[in-house]
Amino acid sequence: MATIAEKDYAKPTPGNDKTLFTRRTSSLLGVQIAACGSYLPDQVVTNEQLDERYGCDPNWIVQRTGIRERRHCPDGMATSDMCIEASRQAIRSSGIDPQQIDLLVCGTFTPDYHCPSTACLVQDQLGLDCPAFDAAAACAGFMYALVTAAQFVATGNARYALAVGGDLNSRIVNPKDQRTFPLFGDGAGAVLITRGTPHQGLICYQLGSDGSGGPLLDRPAGGTKAPMTPEGLVAGEHFLRMDGRSVFKWAVRMLVDTIELVLSKSGMTVHDISQFVLHQANIRIINAAAEQLGIPQEKLFVNLDRYGNTSGGSIPIALDEAVRSGHIQSGDAVLMCGFGGGLTWGTGVFRW
Repeated sequence: MATIAEKDYAKPTPGNDKTLFTRRTSSLLGVQIAACGSYLPDQVVTNEQLDERYGCDPNWIVQRTGIRERRHCPDGMATSDMCIEASRQAIRSSGIDPQQIDLLVCGTFTPDYHCPSTACLVQDQLGLDCPAFDAAAACAGFMYALVTAAQFVATGNARYALAVGGDLNSRIVNPKDQRTFPLFGDGAGAVLITRGTPHQGLICYQLGSDGSGGPLLDRPAGGTKAPMTPEGLVAGEHFLRMDGRSVFKWAVRMLVDTIELVLSKSGMTVHDISQFVLHQANIRIINAAAEQLGIPQEKLFVNLDRYGNTSGGSIPIALDEAVRSGHIQSGDAVLMCGFGGGLTWGTGVFRW
């Protein structure tokens, strides 16, 4: 397991011109993703249905985002329920005894409760004997969970680790916000990580954050800084807010920078990557970055037209579908990148 650490700083992020984009990366080999699983609610919500209910323009949604439909959870279903089903799929696919799982990390920013953690609820329902905790990094949550779980396995402190990502976005975005509400959907995915060959795992990865850009994507009320009040509830201060234009510009620039960096440190090019599994936020973000990087469309795995932005669930859902459809095979180099609120991002080249 090798680590690369450099202080070659460049490229400011949007929150603060003095904030610098670090060039530090790391490597985490000797681990493998043994199985994947995912869960999407049955309820399909089309752009036309959003138009009927909230006056959202279906054509605008498709042209500006590439999203045609998304899934919404029914009343009574929570984030943990989706994560449980995705985890069960991964466990069944692996064929291992669940009692061998000795770690569970859940990436979510829509927990069932502030306390206990969603991970603990999932652990209990799966009947696992293991520590469990959440990683709150919004749309980069799964990448944070994946790297954290892989560290435990690589160091011998876990034999089988579940890395889960899931979010129930339809409950935290204001339906009256016609520019933000249509972007998001609900869903969860999970991967089971265990020891692999010396050549498997994260050839190179980067986790990053820029808290100065936090106000670009936030939920202003409901925490200890601004506890919820009746007035705040009426004003909708518990809902997600997003400066879409600024986030879009940051996301494209960050995608290009971090992917170029990770590829360079890996000694690889776009041609060496079998599949790019990028956070499914907006097709215009994905296409703009792909055009700058020279990524051919056939190497981009895209499902956001059917699911929208599922935040922490985005990458593991896409991984599961890519594996089941044969787009990812043993030995392939897969580049994953999650990015979002915080601001946070996580990018890695994973040898399957």
